[in-house]
Parts: sequence; structure tokens; C-alpha cells
Amino acid sequence: MSSVDRPFAPAAGDDAVLPFSVEALDLRGRVIRLGPAIDALLGRHDYPPAVSRLLAEAVVLTALIGTSMKFKGRFILQTQSDGPVAMLVVDFEAPDALRACARFDADAVAAAVADGRDRPEDLLGRGHLAMTIDQGAHMSRYQGIVELDGRSLEEAAHGYFLQSEQIPTRVRLAVAEVLTREPGHELRRAWRAGGLFLQFLPESSERLGHRDLHPGDAPGGTSAAGEEDDAWVEAQSLAGTVEDDELTDPSVGAETLLYRLFHEHDARVFDPQPLVERCRCTRDSVSAMIASFSPAERVDMVENGRIGVTCEFCSTRYDFDPQEFEAGEA
Repeated sequence: MSSVDRPFAPAAGDDAVLPFSVEALDLRGRVIRLGPAIDALLGRHDYPPAVSRLLAEAVVLTALIGTSMKFKGRFILQTQSDGPVAMLVVDFEAPDALRACARFDADAVAAAVADGRDRPEDLLGRGHLAMTIDQGAHMSRYQGIVELDGRSLEEAAHGYFLQSEQIPTRVRLAVAEVLTREPGHELRRAWRAGGLFLQFLPESSERLGHRDLHPGDAPGGTSAAGEEDDAWVEAQSLAGTVEDDELTDPSVGAETLLYRLFHEHDARVFDPQPLVERCRCTRDSVSAMIASFSPAERVDMVENGRIGVTCEFCSTRYDFDPQEFEAGEA
């Protein structure tokens, strides 16, 4: 039977990742659709549209990878590069929380946009992309790094999985602004984003390719030995037909997209993983951070008799009386 099979489960909807498998092609994957969550996240910052689009791509990529974690922890994606957007940071805290921020040169971004150089690879430039898995204070961190050499985030992700894990992977990322109207409000533009993540994980002996290097030990530029399997070639061809608007259009559900792609192969979907936009900062955590500075350093932080700190992720402003910290040291 040709279908997308998930009996007795609700549709994924917005702000969720939908895991799926296509056993006939030895595929595992996830589809993500972000609506109110990405709109709220980007709305916390007064970023130029080009920067917002790039950050939204990074959020989609982070969520697609982070939701694969089977333990309580954090997945952090960070870029550092010499382009107009010098840094992107996206923090996913399992099982569902996303926060993100960007650092950029506003004049350089404006000049790049004016010159038509506003593609992700143009804004990022050269540097590196780091992906970090943090399992908590008593567990070691794992970090993988891939070079940003004029490539988009999609291309960098492909390179990361090839050199670090030797898993054939295909990623699609899409971001759009749409017109929306909430009851009682005027028509406005809202951000949406979506993505598709495919991995070829063969279990049958005839598809298991020989690997000379253990995953994680492959040097840069190394590729898996042997020719590509026909199933993976077909999967990549199908993924290549996905249009950006199919990943962002609120009228095209994740199940609908998967049916279009894999209806001949009986795709099976699993329970969706909801996502929320939520920062981890609190007044107590910011106060503890300020208290960790020396008295002299805190004096330099005082402006108009107060110490003010703005969270880079959510733009929340925290205001303190300097005497609060002096009393704690008495």
C-alpha cells in the first residue's frame, strides 16, 4: 500500500519536528515546520531581514539535528566567520526549547544586500561551523567542527556529516515571510521556516558499505568509499524536487509533503516533537553572573547609578542596584 503511515496520531502542524522512515529506501529523516515560534524568536531582535533569514536557517538546522538526541541535554550550533555576519548562535535544550542570536556588522550587511550579495554563503564568508552536544556538568562534551569556505549552511551540514560521521545526509532549509492577520489585528508580515533532513542508514547486508575509518576519525575531505547506492540516489533526487514554498507554506502539512515525496515507498511517520521559543535566562542567573565579577569590574558596569544587562538571546533587560552585590560581600 502506498501511504504515509501513522495510525491514531495527530497531524504535526506548526512548531514541530516530524520524524519519519522509508524502510524501502533505508531512509530516516525529519521534517520541521516553524511558524509562531520562529516569528517570536526573530521578533525579539531588530535584525535586518537578510540576517533574520540566515539566523532562521540556523535555527531550522539546529532543531533538525537537536531533536534526534535521546537524552536530556543541549545542542549548540555556532558559526564564527569573516563575513558581514560574524557569528550565529542557536541553543536547543532538549526536549523542545530554542533560542538564538546573531552578531553582525550592520553597514557591511547593508552593503552586501545593496550589491546583491545576500545569499547565506555571502553573509557568512569564511570561518567555521561548530556543533556541540552538552550532556550536563558530569558528562564530557562532544564537538564537531566543519569549515565555512564560502558554503551555505546546507552545504556545511553535508560536509559535517560526511567527514565527521560518514553518514550520507541531505539537508534542505527554507525561510519565508508571509502575510498574516490575527483576529482583531491588522495584516502584517510574519516569519516562517521549514526544513527536511534525510540520512541513509542501511541495515541490509547488501547495502552496508565498507568504511575504512571509524565515524568521527575521518580527516577533512575524506569521503565514504564505494559508489552511491541506488536507493540513496533516488532519495536525493526526490529531495531535490522540494520547493522552498512547500517547506514554509502553512497550507502544506508535513504529512502532505512526505506523501508527495515517498508515496511509492510507504513512508512511516512517528509522533511529532513540539518546539517552543524559550530563553533560559532568569534574574537570578544574571545576578549570579554579575556577582562573579570583582568589585572593580562591577564599578565599570554602573551607568546612571544602575547595572543593566540585556540578554543577547531574548533581549530581556535586567536592572540592578549595585548595592545589592556590595551587601552580599559584607
